[in-house]
Amino acid sequence: MIWKPHVTVAAVIEQNGRFLLVEEQTDDGILFNQPAGHLDPGESLIDAAIRETLEESACHFAPDALLGIYQWHQAGRDRTYLRFAFTGAITGSEPDRSLDTGILRTVWQTPDEMRAQQNRHRSPLVIRCMEDYLAGKRYPLALLTHYA
Repeated sequence: MIWKPHVTVAAVIEQNGRFLLVEEQTDDGILFNQPAGHLDPGESLIDAAIRETLEESACHFAPDALLGIYQWHQAGRDRTYLRFAFTGAITGSEPDRSLDTGILRTVWQTPDEMRAQQNRHRSPLVIRCMEDYLAGKRYPLALLTHYA
């Protein structure tokens, strides 16, 4: 068997001092996450972040920077995730759009609210990405190359 990490993308979106999160039903209960999901075959990382944000929040996302690349080993399930987190702006929304299966709602939380609810985060990457955003970490999208 060949080992492969789960490649995921996430959108870290801040507006007016609050961050966009989705509340979702998971195998571990109802948890918070940034709009995030798996990279689909043939898809660019940027396109995946745009798609996942729309599917999970009904918001159109325009990435403007790579926030970071994060590797996390979920020991309980013996899974390794490789997360590409992007930051950018919401350019519109589709309020009547159905959200992805398992997504209960979107919420906007302040950094303090997020810190206070870390026990309800899908992974430790949720808070780490928010803290990196607040620390001003940004990398140009040109760092990524997608060959189709």
